[in-house]
Amino acid sequence: MGSRRDAATERRRTKPAVIGSVAAVVVAGAGFGAYAMYGGGADGEDSARTKSAAAAEKVKSGPLTATEVTSTAQRFLTAWQRGDVAGAAAATDDAAAAKALLTGYTKDARIKDATFTAGTPAGEKVPFTVKATVAYEQAAEPLAYDSALTVVRREGDGEPRVDWHAAVVHPELRDGDKLVTGKAGDPPVKALDRNGVELTAKKYPSLGTVLDGLRDKYGKKSGGTPGVELRVVRGGADGDGKGSKESGAGDVSDKTLLELSKGTPGTLKTTLDPALQAAAEKQVDGKKGASVVLLRASTGEVLAVANGGHGFNTAFLGSLAPGSTMKVITASMLLEKNLASVNEKHPCPKFFSYGGWKFQNDDKFEIKDGTFKASFARSCNTAFISQAPELKDDDLTRQAKEVFGLSMNNWSVGVSTFDGRVPVESKAQMAASLIGQGGVRMNPLNMASVSATVKSGSFHQPYLVAPSVDGRALATASRTMSGQTLGALRELMSYTAAYGTAAEAMAGLSGDVGAKTGSAEVDGQEKPNGWFTAYRGDLAAAGVVQQGGHGGDTAGPMVAALLKAGG
Repeated sequence: MGSRRDAATERRRTKPAVIGSVAAVVVAGAGFGAYAMYGGGADGEDSARTKSAAAAEKVKSGPLTATEVTSTAQRFLTAWQRGDVAGAAAATDDAAAAKALLTGYTKDARIKDATFTAGTPAGEKVPFTVKATVAYEQAAEPLAYDSALTVVRREGDGEPRVDWHAAVVHPELRDGDKLVTGKAGDPPVKALDRNGVELTAKKYPSLGTVLDGLRDKYGKKSGGTPGVELRVVRGGADGDGKGSKESGAGDVSDKTLLELSKGTPGTLKTTLDPALQAAAEKQVDGKKGASVVLLRASTGEVLAVANGGHGFNTAFLGSLAPGSTMKVITASMLLEKNLASVNEKHPCPKFFSYGGWKFQNDDKFEIKDGTFKASFARSCNTAFISQAPELKDDDLTRQAKEVFGLSMNNWSVGVSTFDGRVPVESKAQMAASLIGQGGVRMNPLNMASVSATVKSGSFHQPYLVAPSVDGRALATASRTMSGQTLGALRELMSYTAAYGTAAEAMAGLSGDVGAKTGSAEVDGQEKPNGWFTAYRGDLAAAGVVQQGGHGGDTAGPMVAALLKAGG
């Protein structure tokens, strides 16, 4: 960090931030001890007030003025760049959390000589850029990034303060995360496709989070040696700094921000098919809310995975209501319980009330004297909900677990996954679960596996890395559907692909095909999430387009294009 003379010299050179209509540069070295520029620091300022004086002050309210925004931002940035962590933290609305993270900025992240350039405020938001150096032992590299802070009125007294979130320090941080520089917890991994060619995020942008996850799990097992890096360590991580756990909904891997010295990568072969991965990337390109997965039905091998938004692997980790694609599982249960039969008449009224809720079909349609096949193909909600009085609260949960291998939190794919959720519910919520609403949650990996189970006849846990690589055991389902039920379910999905809501998307796909569409209503969204799950030959796929509308129009073309690309 330099000598005391160096530190003193830096303090004399330092000038406070100036924030106005033109960007201004704050110059100094974060990490050097410095006297607070605001009368000994904001902690001292606050503590100097007597309780009676504070009580007598009028609580500030109303919109923040431009002066309050700029002066608060200046106070925070100037204190931070001078190394006055307590003063900077006191300028926020969560001093304890801010102090911990700002202390770690120099102590754990080894960031020094930081300068801040404040941009023009936009309302209460003040953008700023950071230029600094990250140094660890003999290695050092420059660091540059953009960030922003927002000024708010503090609860209680209305004083302007920086709205504290970890992203103020670095935009890749979530609350609870921290920055650490040191020897990488895991060596780098050179991930290979099924043909032995390297997979890179540059070539396949959707794979960034997947490659991070592979490094988390296989870095130490693939024969590489670690380098030195600045990385984001995710909150809730284990003591070894790993923020990724197998089968945890919402888990996100640690992220490397800067390499100070490169490690030696090990190699790891995956099941991804380069041509199909490229096709999947093309399908989600420019569609931020789109995700898709393609599997080999007979084995569970993941052949392609892609997300339109590259910051989170929704395809594997998403937890979303699957809408009417869930009717594949529900239909299998009704068929087994003799509560439905493919070609027998089945009620599809405009409305059906159960558990105090009144359910309806899209556009309030009804099918008079129709069969269960017609209801499935047209995705009649009331045809399924009308059977709720005949079901036990745990029937759907058991069907999902025992036949489709879902909702057991035990998949071992090779990276973190969310394995579906089908909770035991009662009354109206149980009825809603039958059509993929209520508490049911899935992602494209889960729903691709559902179609794969129908196509192959039994559940094969999806995997991205062959279990032979590390000797891990794959999840299994406790039973399979009877031949009669399986045949009936395939007939329903085949009819839907040819004549039902999936027909337009599946047009032109020949051979052994089946499909189911879905639309899931989500509170606060103008449009529902569009879902589609299907199989063709030995391929099974599923996709979602968030806020896309009807699944047949949005997710359907993506899934159908992948099935077509698979030949």
